[in-house]
Amino acid sequence: MNTEDRFINLEIKVAHQEDLVELLGQRIYEQQRQIDKLEQLCAVLVQRLRDNAQGGNGSHLPHERPPHY
Repeated sequence: MNTEDRFINLEIKVAHQEDLVELLGQRIYEQQRQIDKLEQLCAVLVQRLRDNAQGGNGSHLPHERPPHY
């Protein structure tokens, strides 16, 4: 294998690695967006639970049957 073939092989490997790095970066970006959405959803759910706990129902959840059923 001569020097030119070695450079060509190295350039091919570098090109593949650059593509992989770009793909991984995009995937990390997408996952961070999903994490942000899930954190917002959790915050909304926590607030709803706090609001329900402070409401007139006491410790009962809105869809829970009363104890006399």
